[in-house]
Amino acid sequence: MTDGRQLLQEMNDRSREVFRRVVEGYLATGAPIGSRSLTRDMTEKVSAATIRNVMQDLEFMGLLDSPHASAGRVPTQSGLRMFVDGLLEVGDLQSDDRALMDNTLSKNSQDVAGMLDRIGQTLSGVTRGASLVLAPKHEAPIKHIEFVSLGHDRALVVLVFADGHVENRIFTPPPGQTPSSMREAANFLNAFIEGRTLSDLQTVITKQIAARRQEIDQLAQAMVESGLALWDGDTDSPERLIVRGRSNLLGAGADEADLERIRNLFDDLERKRDIANFLELTDEGEGVRIFIGSENKLFSLSGSSLVVSPYMNADRKIVGAVGVIGPTRLNYGRIVPIVDYTAQLVGKLIADRS
Repeated sequence: MTDGRQLLQEMNDRSREVFRRVVEGYLATGAPIGSRSLTRDMTEKVSAATIRNVMQDLEFMGLLDSPHASAGRVPTQSGLRMFVDGLLEVGDLQSDDRALMDNTLSKNSQDVAGMLDRIGQTLSGVTRGASLVLAPKHEAPIKHIEFVSLGHDRALVVLVFADGHVENRIFTPPPGQTPSSMREAANFLNAFIEGRTLSDLQTVITKQIAARRQEIDQLAQAMVESGLALWDGDTDSPERLIVRGRSNLLGAGADEADLERIRNLFDDLERKRDIANFLELTDEGEGVRIFIGSENKLFSLSGSSLVVSPYMNADRKIVGAVGVIGPTRLNYGRIVPIVDYTAQLVGKLIADRS
């Protein structure tokens, strides 16, 4: 389809107004908008028949759709995208919404994970959608690493960071591992791990194993590589995706088709093993982005919309993202400034704790 802004410019004033009023009416009510109801609101006085002709033209252009033969029109995904890009008026952040988000951070907790969880809950409550907060991995240099056996098929890796932060992660060790192979694996890592962050490790350790293949026992090597799987996204990702507000998408008025889409949405979320892919949605840098329906591969089956913004650490590096999921008829004008402000708050929180 032609670029949305160009298509808007090529429309006459009447077509543009009909399109805008249909979309705004749909976003407000979720219901198809009929020609007769538009006759009361149009800037110029025109007949319902004239408006129907305009709607038919907009439908032919792929911007509107008719759910039923005799019903009004609703915007298509292409129509919503064109509206968002060319006609959406983003309001200022409402003072009540700002106060609720600010109050979440006023507790001054040192537990960043708990704080992010509360932010997600508040964002969900304010927007009446489902909230997403991608918590960043811990990027401080590592001081010490240790492997602890929990059984024949379970082991614990203990990471002690230079800033005092400690993380414990459970993983499946290689078959046949012994206490001595676990100690050897830990000694091998600790010999050169100090001062390096987790993001530094993968390439460095791969090179070290290749260079010192004769020095490290095969079982200990397997232990190192098995433990490293925790850090490359194959198992538990260092990032944590916090999802809150599922019930908001299951509110009164949801029909069977809505419920199925919502089930698909959360099934899709739970299937994502590498949550770092979520950051790909924000690869254009700062600013809020809006994904409508199938535009968003992460939730491709749900027919939902996602409003998402990245946040940065003290070094201005993108380390996570904040978003709101809802039906395609989200109140985008209100949601965008809330998501934008929340991302700024989270970025400040992360920077202050660095």
